[in-house]
Amino acid sequence: MVRTCYHILLSIRPQQWTKNLLIFAPLLFAKKLFVYTETLHTVYAFAIFCLMSGSVYLLNDLIDLENDKRHPLKCRRPLASGALSPRAALTACAVLLCACALAAFSLLNTAFLVTAGAYLALQLLYSTVLKHVVIIDVFCIAAGFMLRVIAGAEAIGVNFSTWLLFCTLLLALFLALSKRRHELELLEDDAVHHRKILYEYSSGLLDHMIAIVTPCTLIAYMLYTIADDTVAKFGTDGLKYTVPFVLYGIFRYLYLIHQRNAGGSPEKVLLNDIPILLTVVCYGLACALIIYL
Repeated sequence: MVRTCYHILLSIRPQQWTKNLLIFAPLLFAKKLFVYTETLHTVYAFAIFCLMSGSVYLLNDLIDLENDKRHPLKCRRPLASGALSPRAALTACAVLLCACALAAFSLLNTAFLVTAGAYLALQLLYSTVLKHVVIIDVFCIAAGFMLRVIAGAEAIGVNFSTWLLFCTLLLALFLALSKRRHELELLEDDAVHHRKILYEYSSGLLDHMIAIVTPCTLIAYMLYTIADDTVAKFGTDGLKYTVPFVLYGIFRYLYLIHQRNAGGSPEKVLLNDIPILLTVVCYGLACALIIYL
């Protein structure tokens, strides 16, 4: 039993939970960071999304079981290696989803519950159908990040910023395209056998897409920092001084993609690459100081 629980914990991928930190963005930018109730609700939302995304990973591993067995890295996952039975994984998935629904209903509001349901529906559609549709697959990944931001806003009852959504969408597309490129480089000739959609992509095509999304992301964020409504909301145009952190973070990520053959797992880059980690921490602290002081 203990061994099964351990393999379930590995399968829900706690290292991926860093993606759910986006839920805290509305709390920070709505100037509610030091308000106890709103902060507690955001923590609840973060925990719910962690468990819900974990259940989706379990389901996705069940769907991709045969492909994962042939993957040089994913074959080590508990389901693909045979350490975790499909029945145990399915049971854990159902329990986690029920717990998430109950927690969202009892601890937060209906708007958050609807947003969480939309996120779950998107992930299920992606796992079964949409990940096989070229370009739509990367937009689905980006939409998942946007729904996290919306969920964070709904959890504390504030309006989500259009600028924040645009910046999240563009940055998420950048990460999703980088992930596809890494898969192509890692799997090489075996890429199509693992994920059929990779047949529709090439490194050149993905490089062109990344080259379009990257400046769009930077320009969108720069415009956000000096927009009239942003300056009026925070009473300062000081957010423009955080632009160098965003520039460096994106350039560092591009360096890792092209020179280190990394970028397939943004959460691993965040946790393992010290310059990226320091950049994110410094950016968060700078935003907090500018907005609150």
